[in-house]
Amino acid sequence: MIVTRDLTKTYGRVTAVHGVALEVREGDRYGLLGPNGSGKTTLIRMLLGLVYATRGEIEVFGLPMPKRVKEVLPQVGALVEGPGAYPHLSGRTNLALLDAAGPGGARRDRRRRIGEALERVGLAGIDGRPVRAYSLGMRQRLGLAAALLRRPRLLVLDEPTNGLDPRGIREVRDLLTELNEGGTTVLLSSHLLAEIEAFCTRVGVMDRGRMVLQDDLATLRGPTGRVLLDTPDGDRACALLDGRVEHREGQRLTVRHDAPHDLNTTLVTAGIRVAGLVPEQRSLEQVVMAATTTSSDRVEGSTA
Repeated sequence: MIVTRDLTKTYGRVTAVHGVALEVREGDRYGLLGPNGSGKTTLIRMLLGLVYATRGEIEVFGLPMPKRVKEVLPQVGALVEGPGAYPHLSGRTNLALLDAAGPGGARRDRRRRIGEALERVGLAGIDGRPVRAYSLGMRQRLGLAAALLRRPRLLVLDEPTNGLDPRGIREVRDLLTELNEGGTTVLLSSHLLAEIEAFCTRVGVMDRGRMVLQDDLATLRGPTGRVLLDTPDGDRACALLDGRVEHREGQRLTVRHDAPHDLNTTLVTAGIRVAGLVPEQRSLEQVVMAATTTSSDRVEGSTA
């Protein structure tokens, strides 16, 4: 669906994106993560032909970008760096202008397409107020509606839940899940780890312009080699597992063991009651923190 090779973008002496090899497969729910200034938005802008690469190759749907941009973009819905709109016009008028400016899309179907897109994002009841009177959340929903006008094969979204309350975030997640199950591939850039973890199946992590990690989320969150044990017989369990208990909080123990089934057998055979026993998994936060350096928007003071 999307493949890049040695993709690089420099601005003078500053390298915003360096040698990135991105792979988004058809049907993916791909989450693009990284600290502020890591190059995520620049990468997305290059994918859409909004910024030219300094070096490297981009393919979308197997077609080179930006050379074949006129064939690619009609199949792509995008929301990048916040929704763009004429603030003095209504949301419906903005969508009508956007639809008219885009390739394809018969005029006779325009009203229906706009109505369907607004309904899907929760704006079916908007009136004729200008966009400048919208809340940030409403503007974000309008940007999503614009991305959905043409029923795209690929959705590229940069911080799509910015400005939404928890219920709105859940609604957007449910919408994206529905679209993905219907065949739409989703590339989602966000700094909200919980949202990426709840929605995405594949993750790429950028740091200082480089892609430092890229894999299926299930693989990245694999077992740590520890087991979380809940037992009312904590003292006996600690004695039996001499040296393997790394942490204890009441009847909950963290045990260094890579075979939960064998551990359960050992405990039960010894007459130790087991209320719960599950392999410990890495959180997405742990994965990202291990792969990235300090936040790029920190400014350290002098110690002199």
